[in-house]
Amino acid sequence: MPRGERPLDARGGPLLDFAARLRKLREEAGSPTYRELARRAHYSIATLSGAAAGRQLPTLAVTLAYVRACGGDEREWELNWRRTAAECAAGTMGAVPDRDGETPSPPYVGLAPFQQSDADTFFGRENLTDKLVEHLKEKRFLVLFGASGSGKSSVLRAGVLPAFPGKPALVLTPGPHPLEECAIQLAARAHITPGSLRAELASEPRTLHRVVRQILARSPNPPDELIVIVDQFEEVFTLCRSARERDAFVASLLHAAQTSDSRCRVALAVRSDFYTHCTRLPDLVDALADAHVPVGPMTTDELRAAIVQPATRAGLTVEGALLAALTADAHGRPGALPLLSHALLETWHRRRGNALTLAAFQAAGGFEGALAQTAEAFHSGLSDTQQHITRLLFLRLIALGEGTEDTKRRVPRHELDDTPDTTLVVDQATRARLLTVDRDHVELTHEALIRCWPRLGRWLGENREQLRLHRGLTEATAVWESLDRDPDTLYRGVRLAAVKDVPKEALSARERAFLDASENAGRRRVRRLRALVILVLCTVAAVGFAVHAQSTVTEQRHRALALQAADASLKLRPHDQSLAVQVALAAYRLAPGTATRDSLLSTLSITSAGRSPVGYALAVSPDGRTVAAAGNNRRIELWDMAVPRRPRRLSVVDWPDDSTHALAFGPRGDTLMALGLQRMFRLWDVSDPRRPALLSQTPTGHDELVYDMAVSQDGHLAATSSYDDTVRLWNVTDPARPRLLSELAGHSLNVKPVAFSPDGRTLASGSDDRTVRLWDVTDPRHPSTIGVLRGHENFVDVLAYSNDGRTLVSASDDRTARLWDVTDPRRHRPLSLLRGHTDVVTGAAFAPGDNAVVTTGEDGRVHEWDVADRSRPTERAFLTNPAGSVKGVRYLSANGMIITASGDQTVHLWTTGLDSALSRACGYVRVTISRAEWADHFPGVDYRPPCAGRKSVSETEGSQ
Repeated sequence: MPRGERPLDARGGPLLDFAARLRKLREEAGSPTYRELARRAHYSIATLSGAAAGRQLPTLAVTLAYVRACGGDEREWELNWRRTAAECAAGTMGAVPDRDGETPSPPYVGLAPFQQSDADTFFGRENLTDKLVEHLKEKRFLVLFGASGSGKSSVLRAGVLPAFPGKPALVLTPGPHPLEECAIQLAARAHITPGSLRAELASEPRTLHRVVRQILARSPNPPDELIVIVDQFEEVFTLCRSARERDAFVASLLHAAQTSDSRCRVALAVRSDFYTHCTRLPDLVDALADAHVPVGPMTTDELRAAIVQPATRAGLTVEGALLAALTADAHGRPGALPLLSHALLETWHRRRGNALTLAAFQAAGGFEGALAQTAEAFHSGLSDTQQHITRLLFLRLIALGEGTEDTKRRVPRHELDDTPDTTLVVDQATRARLLTVDRDHVELTHEALIRCWPRLGRWLGENREQLRLHRGLTEATAVWESLDRDPDTLYRGVRLAAVKDVPKEALSARERAFLDASENAGRRRVRRLRALVILVLCTVAAVGFAVHAQSTVTEQRHRALALQAADASLKLRPHDQSLAVQVALAAYRLAPGTATRDSLLSTLSITSAGRSPVGYALAVSPDGRTVAAAGNNRRIELWDMAVPRRPRRLSVVDWPDDSTHALAFGPRGDTLMALGLQRMFRLWDVSDPRRPALLSQTPTGHDELVYDMAVSQDGHLAATSSYDDTVRLWNVTDPARPRLLSELAGHSLNVKPVAFSPDGRTLASGSDDRTVRLWDVTDPRHPSTIGVLRGHENFVDVLAYSNDGRTLVSASDDRTARLWDVTDPRRHRPLSLLRGHTDVVTGAAFAPGDNAVVTTGEDGRVHEWDVADRSRPTERAFLTNPAGSVKGVRYLSANGMIITASGDQTVHLWTTGLDSALSRACGYVRVTISRAEWADHFPGVDYRPPCAGRKSVSETEGSQ
């Protein structure tokens, strides 16, 4: 019989309290033995029992392993650990944070980027700075790509600008109106009006060059040129809604840098996950070949310099243990620099004399916890009203990503309500260095806050569709005001109905005024419509066909109500699936048809939430029972999907990359392969998916971003594709030792999707050159092109073979998918075109029986096509994703369901069988639709709840 644990000291304290909570967690998990915990957690019995002994604080890694083994909430326990570390450190150091009493200037900038004035404390990026300066001197145009937090802004401001002494600089961020921002900055220097300058920039690309020459000529000692830095260039995609303005802005910058008598050097800083967006700007694509420079993670020596040198200049010392901990945490992580700088700043606030210590670092919350701890300290110091304002404010300061990570959004001050509480919140957040404020704008100090403050992450995940609606309302309000409240710009119809889901308390006074005006205008239109309907009914009655007319009018009215209710059910789906399903089901029964059928199927999607997969990269094992999912949270999760409504997480693989581009299972399902931003090819043994083991990690050798990968069905070959315009073939027969076999060159632009035919003899590759190439890989050391498929009018993004290998589907930025007969790859021929998407088609897959194809798109649509007759496909179902854009799709062959990944990293499961949907729809109902809710959606129709007295899904499963 196992020996009991030694009782904890009754005197308590943070260590003993922490140990007591760990013991309680183990007890709630059924009191597994430490031998069993050791088996689950992969730590020794002594280490795990010592974690709950109360003698010393266990490491964070040990704590989380203990918690995982007991089925606890890792996020909650990480915060518990950091609070305990802070309490322990405060009790032993004799020093606490003291912002207001500090007189010396800190040697670290925290989350904020370095400025030109910080050049004397900017260390560690000397090699990169020299490379960029040399590039700008030789070529005049530079595009700097790097992960968020890799230090792009800092190296340009504090590294590059000081290398051009005596030359004036123009530093700007594009915002929603890049031409306007550029015009304001230039006009202030040229002493002209920005309004007329903006119009000239929009109409004539040479304007920027002429104004630069005018600015330089005005100087008493004219410098020879102007340095222009456009920071956060990705805002031209995330915030600017006008493609025309975006193109004009880029054309102006390129002309100013490339014209023969240029007086300007231009540098753009762009987040690396927006590289593809940049390639969609034709003018910029041509310039990128010679202009782009990547920013990678700092080396160990560079990190040491960045940590130690600023402290040395300030007369401080860095404890050896702290230096080791910081370099270990930051090494190999491209986006770690703001977290490093913030952790150092918080450690400096807690310094002991002139020493920066490991204890102070742990008290600050550690590497990633320091930022969360600062944010939580700010939040906890506010009243309930102010905390509510904080939530609304921080959500307003974020632009939601569409297939990319969320980004910060620079907000004009007039967009915020001018109330005392709002002013206080902004001031307090600015003092905590979470926000940056200038005279006209407010913004997050760094996007790292989005990733590392769990509370903000939860706010963002609660209802992203509602946030998108709110953001659209904000933009519409700005347009309405800019046009002197033109009534033609007001919301109406579906847009007005949709935005009613946004809580009134989340709206600013300006937005409420816009919405009130829209509703008043809508009521006036309804009154006119009612008068017209009455007139029509009177006319019909007068003709004498009252009975027949009434029947027709009732039928048409029911159809109109059903279509409205079907549309409403889609808007209800994200936050009340029970009601949404009942509204959709009642609408279908009232007026059966394609639209009401598709709405019903859409409301029945199973959405990832809580203990379910999340991510935008997906892989499904050959038996359809296991799903691998990864996003931007630096981990890959394996899930058992045998019972789709009850997904069960099997394991978590630590992933040292900020972004996952592709995942794939081997043909037997015992190997998992992954590619990410670091261009490393990693393979795991997942024969026991509960205990994945890393087999190998191999540099792909590609010079640019690696986009996709594919594995042959015999498991011998793998292919990787890259923006260096090539495909590489690998021998993965021994997954512990992948070997490069050959490089396939033939495409003229970025190579994106790759797919092996089922027999493994042919590889298909798609490219931004708008072609699909077919390669004979029978001899993988000497592959050859055997066909080029042409027809797409834009980039090719997706490829998938049918299971019999006779048909290939390709999908493109041109909003279409195409079917090709590749029975004989040398005599390929087009079969048909699948039209239905209104934006880029991002996913395609064949059903297990090859009689259907599913496609997904940036438009948030999921189309399933009947392709039994390949030359005449017809639409089976059209589903709407409540989370917006859909990034990928797979079939779960075990049960015929479809699994999709969305841009916001939610994963959805869908079924397209109507009979199945009708039979189980009521299983999703938890509360029967009320009479009032029925009247809202079906006015004038007798109350007939479609699922009265039915059990919910949970009740049904619980009884089995």
